[in-house]
This record gives sequence, structure tokens and C-alpha cells, in this order.
Amino acid sequence: MLKPQPRPAARALSVSQLFERQAARTPDAVAVEGRGRRFSYRDLDAGANRVAHALRREGLGREDLVGVALRRSPELVCALLGIWKAGCAYVPLDPAYPVERLSFMIRDSGIALLLSDGSVDGAGTRTLRAGEGWIETLPDGGDMPAPCPAAADLAYVMYTSGSTGRPKGAMITHAGLANYLCWAVDAYGLEPGGSVPVHSPLSFDLTVTSLYAPLLAGAGIELLDEGEGVDALIAALRARPRSMVKLTPSHLELLNQELSPGELAGLTNVLVIGGEQLAAEQIAPWRRQAPATRLFNEYGPTETVVGCCVHEVGPDDPRQGPIAIGKPVANMRMHVVDNSLRPLPVGVAGELCIGGVGVARGYLNRPDLTGQRFIPDPFSQRPDARLYRSGDTVRWNGVVFEYLGRTDDQVKIRGHRVEPGEVEAALGSHPKVRSCAVLACEGGAGAELVGFAVPRQGESPTPPALLEFLRGRLPAWLVPVRCLVIDAMPLTPNGKVDRGALRAMAAAGPAPGAAVPARNAGEVLVLDAFRAVFGREDIGVFDDFFDIGGRSLMAVRLMAALRAATGLELPLRSLYEHATPARLAEAIEALRWSGIGVAGADATGRTQASF
Repeated sequence: MLKPQPRPAARALSVSQLFERQAARTPDAVAVEGRGRRFSYRDLDAGANRVAHALRREGLGREDLVGVALRRSPELVCALLGIWKAGCAYVPLDPAYPVERLSFMIRDSGIALLLSDGSVDGAGTRTLRAGEGWIETLPDGGDMPAPCPAAADLAYVMYTSGSTGRPKGAMITHAGLANYLCWAVDAYGLEPGGSVPVHSPLSFDLTVTSLYAPLLAGAGIELLDEGEGVDALIAALRARPRSMVKLTPSHLELLNQELSPGELAGLTNVLVIGGEQLAAEQIAPWRRQAPATRLFNEYGPTETVVGCCVHEVGPDDPRQGPIAIGKPVANMRMHVVDNSLRPLPVGVAGELCIGGVGVARGYLNRPDLTGQRFIPDPFSQRPDARLYRSGDTVRWNGVVFEYLGRTDDQVKIRGHRVEPGEVEAALGSHPKVRSCAVLACEGGAGAELVGFAVPRQGESPTPPALLEFLRGRLPAWLVPVRCLVIDAMPLTPNGKVDRGALRAMAAAGPAPGAAVPARNAGEVLVLDAFRAVFGREDIGVFDDFFDIGGRSLMAVRLMAALRAATGLELPLRSLYEHATPARLAEAIEALRWSGIGVAGADATGRTQASF
């Protein structure tokens, strides 16, 4: 099995110590900008020291957990580094999550303190209120005294979907995090003076690369506004060249749709894609139009620090089908094993087990689940070494690892790990539901979740009501695109749920008759585009794009289809303002008659329209 050579001793330090070294080298360089504010490395280090002293005054110390619910801003980065300087670890709490999920995470993690800008209620937890400029209001404690966190100390706890219905918190150490980040700085060629956009949530471990690796290299990070989505990323790329951009394949497809081929060259030195299986077709425009951009496919579960395996796409890689996940990063090991944990030979598929410095401690407060997934490492000579059983099926072809799928029901939705069992538990808690199932099915934008509910006797829950119920309990990426209410759960001859029959029901869609047909030529055009993007015929002119399961990538495809059909450059935001086929058709017709947006073209040669 492939065993990479260890990297330099910098990995023996914590991330905050590595940042301090860089701040001493480039104190006046821009470290972070966002929301109209800009901090140098000196500013960022001083702000982090203020936060650390404030936490110490609150009585917090080594490995105490601090919840972080802050918008992207320079102050957020000060808070994260300050938490580490105080010896604490953080728990990211995404304000976009439903209150019920946030409350569970706060209770389950037992955070000692919450840093919040008011978007998340600590529910009785001690809270330090934070906002723009709040760092300056903290007393200046001077330089940060020892002790800083040790490499073996906890850095953060990140919650992922759980098959039992409960999210689980993976405990990541500074040793594993520093090992990955130092490797990333080298592998992705990050250097002083570069710039990297941060466009994804702190609760998504893809963000770790973009947020911290540049700060260990003397580069700057730009924190993009959460509310603007992919539009902010596209604007940032058009504004100036970037050292690195990291995103999911779903993000990449959005860029492919929105950026013209002529714009791709020179946007970024490095494009890192992770979170989902990458297909050659998704990177084809970049290979053709931006040959100088280095393309990396990065693989890794949250439990092994963001990425444990990487492949740089080269001229010999296929032009169709899946891209290999490559070879282990520094100080990580990968083993393909059978059900008895015996190594499998070249070319034979088996479960991937991951070892090395990046393996997490386990799951917070979940010793049973930790024991199942984190096992003694029979391939290591260290008695305390452990392997993480990934549940992924791979094979080693003699050169690189190839990802083949899952050994269980887990799926990836827009880069997020999804355990259908967690969604089933939430759907089954509805008082009108007797039994339920949730499946991953192929939809208009790849894998999507579909829920099936059997009502209790005498009850008649509606699909919209069930989806609204789930939105109040689950993050958006865990909410099914559709819920079907069925009379009884289909069973196989041995009494198990017949998932094949459920998939057939999902493909057939709801019973006909509910969709209101188009009433004029404009509605026919828009409705046809809706149905083509969703791959369904049961859509009517009054159906809301987002209520019927619309997602970002589908929105981009829909607007691209309408641009081609109308000759107008319809901005993506128009779908958010006119979300039904009827309203969108009216807006397009009004735009035609006004003549706005049809007279000029932008630098890409595309006509611009706005309404």
C-alpha cells in the first residue's frame, strides 16, 4: 500500500502558532477583507489576542468548546484564531440552520460559551455578543501568553448527518489540521500576496482549506457575503485573479453555466474540487479554455480533516466518466480491505479505511459510534493508532485510488454528507405520519431526496405541510425535494421496504390533474423549461420553483434555457423575484415590451437585462 514520506516538522505546531509565525514575517500584508473592512496580519493577530484574553477572563481554557455563530467578517477570523490561542476549540453553528437543530447541537456539544451576533439564541448558554467592530471594544491584553494549544489538542468539532437521526460531532485535532493545511500550502502553491475567496459556510469543512491555508502562506482571504450565493463568487472571480478557489462539483457546474468559455483563463491558478464525485465532463471547459489552471480532485471525510487523498488532473486523465481520487496526502495512509479488514490486491474493490495523523479522535459524546467507525489500526506499529472506516468503496489500480460508491445508504447532496436515516427520523416524528421512508433518487440536478409518508388512520397530511415541517427541523440540504403521501409502504416478500417500488413511485410523480396548464405562448415557453430542468411533467404554472424542490444548479440551468429561448440575458435573481412559471412569463413579456436589456452587451458579449 502507498505510504507517502513525512513532511517537515512544522506540523508539530498548532495552527494558531503557524499563523503567528506568518504574521511576524508579513505583518503589514492584507490578511482578510470582507464587509468593507480590511485587516492586516498584524491587525488579525492583535484581534485574535484580544479574543483569547477575553475568553481567559471568562474562565475558559484548554479544550473548552466555544460555539461560533457569526457572519463572515474579519471579526469572525479574529474570533476563530483567538479561540485557539486561548487553548479552546470551536463548534460552528450555522445561523441558516433551523432552531431545533441548532438547539440540539448546543445541548449535545455542551459549549461553555457562545459567540453570536444575535442570529442564534444560546438558549441559556453564556453568550458573548459580537458584531462589526466588536474586537476593538475588547481590552487590549498585549501579546498572547503561553500556553497556546498543543498539536494534540482539539481544534474544532464539526457536526455531520447521522444515520440514527442525530447529527454527530467529529472531533478534529490541531495535529491533523496542521498536517493537512501545511500540505495544502505546498501542494496548491500558495504564496505571499495571493488572494483566495471564501464563499462557503464555516459549518462545511470545505471552508477550512480556503479560510486557513492562505493565512499560513502570507496570502489574503476575501470573505464573500452569505446572501449573494454563487453570484458573489462569480463577481469575485471577475474582479481579480485568484491564487486558489475551492468548491464542490455542484458549485463548479454553476460557474460553468454562468461564466463564458472566454472568461475561464486566468481566473485562478488552482481549482480544487471536493465534496462529491467529480466527473471529467464537469472540468472539460477548464481543460479546454484554461490549460494553465491546475485542477485537483480532493477526497476526504470530515473525520479525516477535509482531505486525505488528492489527484491532480493531467493530460492522460479520461475525458469522460469519473476522475480518480488519487493518492494520500502527507502522513496519511489508505487501505482497501474486505469485511474482515484483510488487505485486498490491486484492482479489487473494497472498503476504504484511512489511517494517519489526520484521523479524528472520534465523535463527541458518542462512544458507541466511535467504537464502530474508529478502530485499532492493524497496519501501524503505534499501539494507539486507529483507522477510520469510511464506508466508501474504492479500488487501488496500482497508480491511484478510484472511488466507486458507498457500502451503505449515505449520499452526497451539494457536497454535504446526507444520511437518509436522519431525514426519516425527522419525517417520522410528524404527529400525522405512521411510517415513512426517504430515498436518494436521480433528479434534475443529480442526487436528490424524496420522502414517502404513510399517514396515521384518520389523518391527511399534505406534501407541502410535511416539507414545511421538515424545513423547521433540518438544514436545507437535508430537506427532500418532494414528499409523497402513500396509502401503505410497499414491502418485499421478506417484509422489508421495497425501495425499488418507491423509486418507481418517485419517477412517476404525483397523480395527474393537480398541475395547472399553460394559458398562453409565454407560459408554454417557461413551463416547458421548468419541466425540462426538473425532468417532470407534473408542474403547473402556479408551482413555485423552490417549493417543488428547485436548487441552485437547477436555477442556473433554467435561466440558461430561458436566455437561449428568449434572446434576453435574464439575471439569476429574477427567478427569486418571480418564482412561478406564470409570474416569470409575465416578467419576461414586460421586459420584451419595455426594450430594457436588449440594446447593449457586456464584456462577455451577452445581452444584459434586469427586472
